[in-house]
Amino acid sequence: MPVTTSQQIARYYDEFRNVDVTFTREVIKATLLYPKQVFIKCMGYQWPCIIYSSSMVGAKIIANMKSSLNEAVRKANNLISLRFSFLLRDKTDPLSFFVSSKITGYTPYSKENPELNFITINYTQRPPDDLIEILGTLLEANINSKRRGEDRIVLTADSAKKLGVRSRESRILIDGVPRKCIIRDVSFSGAKVIILGIAKFLVNKEAVLRIELDDPVDAVDIRGKVIRFEPVEGRNDIAAFALKFHEDAIPMKYKMRINNYLKGIKTKKLPGETG
Repeated sequence: MPVTTSQQIARYYDEFRNVDVTFTREVIKATLLYPKQVFIKCMGYQWPCIIYSSSMVGAKIIANMKSSLNEAVRKANNLISLRFSFLLRDKTDPLSFFVSSKITGYTPYSKENPELNFITINYTQRPPDDLIEILGTLLEANINSKRRGEDRIVLTADSAKKLGVRSRESRILIDGVPRKCIIRDVSFSGAKVIILGIAKFLVNKEAVLRIELDDPVDAVDIRGKVIRFEPVEGRNDIAAFALKFHEDAIPMKYKMRINNYLKGIKTKKLPGETG
């Protein structure tokens, strides 16, 4: 993964500071948020909470405003600290930090449990660089998935290792039929795979491509559609098939891997170019 510099941190903050990231199940997996270690701290005590969303200037959380928490918040004039915790792939202990905050509003979360509240908070100072990096990396990946959707990464031994792809050999489900395949290249928006089959019967069929990942060991299944094929010279039993991913089916952690790889590639300047 590319090293995030202080200049990149500053750019993330300037560009994305007011953009909310909703912590869906997919985003929690992609960022490795550790919900069990997330809580509100106030007057030396702590209470569990759920982070619904966060930007770099504030957050929305869900918490049980039981009498003890209500009293502490009242005494502290709504000032609290919000503790974030994220798992780290290469370390035993999670990354944890506090963000100084102030509660600015409450909304009942459900009629069945009136103590459960949707709480809006503003950060009273710039959050730690770790939070800016985590949110900024995710938001940048979302933007680049549209800006650079067609940028192709040819899968070689070297590029697969940098991407964290375990093997070019994989499986694809086309029109409900599983097949072995070799992944030739990938992008934000699709992939090209080599498979056995009579090409004309596979084009315009729905497909699901599995990509095996390393660091950590995982897999993503991405839904899409076979949009065209290219014959392989000298073979009439195999072809290279282009798969267009369905935009709403592309996993966030896949986008982040593609983005991190593309960030690590320095654009070569043409003769006479400056800057």
